[in-house]
Amino acid sequence: MPDYDARLVELYDTDNPAGPDLDHVRELADAIGATSVLDLGCGTGLVTAALVRPGRRVVGVDPSATMLAYAARRPGGDRVTWVHGDSRDVPDGPFDLALMTGNVAQHIPDPAWQRTLADLHDALRPGGVLVFESRNPRVRAWEAWAGAEPTTRPTDHGPLREWTEAEELEPGRVLLTFSNELTDLGELVVERLTLEFREREQLERQLAEAGFDVAHVWGDWSRSPCTDDAPLLVVEARRA
Repeated sequence: MPDYDARLVELYDTDNPAGPDLDHVRELADAIGATSVLDLGCGTGLVTAALVRPGRRVVGVDPSATMLAYAARRPGGDRVTWVHGDSRDVPDGPFDLALMTGNVAQHIPDPAWQRTLADLHDALRPGGVLVFESRNPRVRAWEAWAGAEPTTRPTDHGPLREWTEAEELEPGRVLLTFSNELTDLGELVVERLTLEFREREQLERQLAEAGFDVAHVWGDWSRSPCTDDAPLLVVEARRA
């Protein structure tokens, strides 16, 4: 897959700051006494590095070499094992906790998603915990993303004008096109990705097929009830 533009990766943490997802996984890791943590789709490593503790092994895996290079430079990055790849490249475990934040689960289409769940099952110890989130398809968040007006903000490379387009290819599958115009440089960087919006029942079925017991499904990272209009499906499952 094409990698991300390094100039846009520099803005990633600003656009996706630490929030309740970090609080949730950090509390969970401490609560279960995790001595080994796997962050799949770790991106720039904001969450990954925050999970470092004395005596805890932390591994971050991501298919973007540009994001991993950024992650390795952040404070605490030298205490994380960074791996370029996907679930097939996870180093030997077993791990006590595996996580996917930042809607990583939605970036993985079927049948690669089923393979990913099987790989995570193999990487976790019996009773190990998997936690991730996926946007609730019933809220149709992509319509708001595509409906927003273009915005412009300053960057180290000059003004950046941004806008998003969305196309629902079929129910639950959305093609997003992100246009990023560096106006002073006269450059237009276009990034496209397809997101999978899976229903709760589908996620629970796929997890069961991969050998997981679903313990909780919340409506956000603050453990609110999962309702039809909840923004997220935050899933906590345990390896059977």
